Amino acid sequence: MFNQSGSRRWTHFHSALQLAVQRSAHKWSFEDFSECFPLYVEEDKNGSSATFNSISDYIEAQNFRDLDKLFKDYNVQENIDVLHKLVTDAKERKTHEELGKDVWKEDLEPRVAVCARTIPILDAEVKRLRERLAKAKDNNSLIQVQLDENVKATDEANACALEILDSLDDVCEEWQKLPLNEVEAWTVQTAESLNPILRS
Repeated sequence: MFNQSGSRRWTHFHSALQLAVQRSAHKWSFEDFSECFPLYVEEDKNGSSATFNSISDYIEAQNFRDLDKLFKDYNVQENIDVLHKLVTDAKERKTHEELGKDVWKEDLEPRVAVCARTIPILDAEVKRLRERLAKAKDNNSLIQVQLDENVKATDEANACALEILDSLDDVCEEWQKLPLNEVEAWTVQTAESLNPILRS
């Protein structure tokens, strides 16, 4: 059920709530039950009393389960403990007469009190984001240098490949200009003239 450990404020809140739930669950008296089920109460006095108590206990337990779920969903205990700490700290500051920029005074507008607390936090966040941005710019500069080097190397490789392809095109053109019939005849003649030398 409820967590009893916590601030004094939470303990008082929980005790008051528990008492309210118990009272509401048992507000329906046995006399009210008897009026609703007169024949049952007349026939079985002990059984009807036990049934009435079971129903009241069930209502109480169900209320506690529902409240427990609500408390978990909305972090009620944690929030009440935070409120208690804020109130305690404020009382202690008041006894020591420590007045900060964000302390409420009669002539202080709520906006000024909020700004006194939030502006330093926002300034710190802006500083953190600027530092992060500077680091990101440094990283981007390094990446840009590497990217430029890669592009340059790729351009050089492409130029070299184009030179090789141009050379191959020149060779192909020269090859196509050759009289293939004469080359074939010369190849056959050379092969025949080498045959007797190879046989000997």
